[in-house]
Formats: sequence, C-alpha cells, structure tokens
Amino acid sequence: MRWLSELPSVAALECADAAVPRQVLDSDVPVLLRGLVRDWPALACDESVAAATRYLGRFGTLTPVTVYVGDASIGGRFFYDERCESFNFRSGKATLPQVLEKLAQPTREDAVAAIYVGSTPVDGWLPGFRAHNDLRWPVADAVADALASFWLGSQTRISAHYDFPNNIACVVAGTRRFTLLPPEQIRNLYVGPVDKTPSGQPISLVDFHRPDFTRHPRFREAQAQAKTALLKPGDAIFIPSMWWHHVESLSPFNLLINYWWCDTPAYFGAPSQALLHAMLALRELPPRQKEAWRSLYNHYVFAADETVYEHIPEQGRGVLATLDEPAARQLRADLLNKLNR
Repeated sequence: MRWLSELPSVAALECADAAVPRQVLDSDVPVLLRGLVRDWPALACDESVAAATRYLGRFGTLTPVTVYVGDASIGGRFFYDERCESFNFRSGKATLPQVLEKLAQPTREDAVAAIYVGSTPVDGWLPGFRAHNDLRWPVADAVADALASFWLGSQTRISAHYDFPNNIACVVAGTRRFTLLPPEQIRNLYVGPVDKTPSGQPISLVDFHRPDFTRHPRFREAQAQAKTALLKPGDAIFIPSMWWHHVESLSPFNLLINYWWCDTPAYFGAPSQALLHAMLALRELPPRQKEAWRSLYNHYVFAADETVYEHIPEQGRGVLATLDEPAARQLRADLLNKLNR
C-alpha cells in the first residue's frame, strides 16, 4: 500500500458555504474541494454512529435499502470470487436503522465484518435532508437534474471504476481516500467483465493495496498517471465524467453524499448501451471492415462537425442534423424496431 501514499495529490481549492466554484464545472481533471460542506449540520454524524442514528432519524424512512455484507476474509474489498463468476459478498435488504445498529456494534462477527450501502437516493430515503444539507450551484440549469445519493458503511474498498455522469462527492463522516486515473488508462487497469459487475460498472481487477505486477505488468504505467486525495468530513471532490476512481473508506463508520449530473440531456441515452451494441455488431468483423467502420464512426460521431451535413439541403439532413428531443426519441424508436426484427 506504500505507493498510494507516494502519489501526487489532486489539485485543491479552499471552499466554503457549500458553494461549488464555477471553474469546477468546466474542469477536465479532478479537483479537491477542501471544506466545501464544512457547515452542513449533517457533519454531526461524524461524532459516532449513535449521533448519526439520531441525526438521520429525523429524515429517514423505514423503506428497506440494499445492503452488501462480507466476512472478515475480504478485508473490506467488495470484489469477485477467484474465477470472476460470482462475488465475495452477498446482498440483502434492511432498514436504515437496522444498518446503523449493526454498524454501531464495537466488534462485528466474521459473517458481517464489512457492511456497505451504496448509491441510495437521498430524496427517497432521507426526505427533508437536503433542506438543511445541500450544495449551491453557480449555474442552476447545468445541474438541474443532479441526482443526490448517500453511501454509508464500515471500512471498505471499492475497486477502480468509471461513471458516465460528472460527480461531486461530499464526505460527511469518516475519512476517504480517492485514487484517480484518466480515462485513457483503461488498457493498463486490467478491467473485468462488463456484463457481470459488482455494482453496475466494470471494475479494475488490480488490487491497489497489493498490485501483482506479474499478472498486471502494465499497471506500472497507470501508476505513473495516478493521483490521490484524502478527504475528511466537510471536504468534497469533483470527479469528471469517465475518470477512473478507486475509493477507500478508512474509518469504522463512513457516510458520503454525492451528486451526479450529465452534460447532455437524458433523452440521448446511455453511451454504454451503444458500446454493448458495438461489441455485438462490430467486434467480430474482419480487420479490413473494422477499419472501414472506424472511419465511419470518426466521421459521423467522434469528429463530426458541420461538414458532415452542410452539403445536404436542410430539409433532408435527418439524423445528421443536430438532434432535439423529438428527433432523438424518434431515432430511439427506429433503433428499437430494427433491433426487434
């Protein structure tokens, strides 16, 4: 684990009043927002699990949450089994008070040594929480649909993964360490299955605490690009879309609130769905045809500009023109009809 402490730190800004700096929304790299939410009343949860139970009890519902638990042998690392066919943890349902009661036990039996509740919408399970604990955004329209979620549990390690939305993660209780790598490092992270994942996103199979360079030699290249950030209660971090991040909860009790938002409207759909379809339709083509399709993708998608359609009369440009919501929904309907044939 020594190399983690030797990584360069993420650039930091001193913040206050839960006000997100305008330049953060335009950043292409992670930014540590030191003290962004230091004035949130919810930071009382950092005193103890009992204090968290009292505070969250003001807002919580008895609707069960999804809980992941693992025994002492996993060392808090929620991961696959040896063959990547299943996982080293199990999931179940419990109310938030039940989860907090289990976390409050000074020593947990081996059967539930690690406890993790991830990505649970704040407004659904802690109604009223955001009236007292929320971010202030510089451009309201840009993040009007930001999804606020909470994450809590014991000492855990979540393997490096990416998310499509932009992310601001705010630490309320405990200490967290983020290790971050740019999107182009995917080749050096030895990513696992895309269709069977621990929590929805593909993850790196490298153990960041004990890298095995015999099995994962290219990970040394990833190390050279990695940065780290250690967050205490009141701190936050901005993680741009598609950046890989490995997250460690270092305290016996940890609580985090995060905000996800996308730069494009939801009606454009998820790029991950297009990726899966590309695996189906393109991956097994002969090399010559792959290269031809690479040119088409570059022309119509990755390098697309007005030269793609300017020579076509405006009325006949169809999906080559800028897509508005009705056009996007029509294109989705056409795709579904073709896929179902």
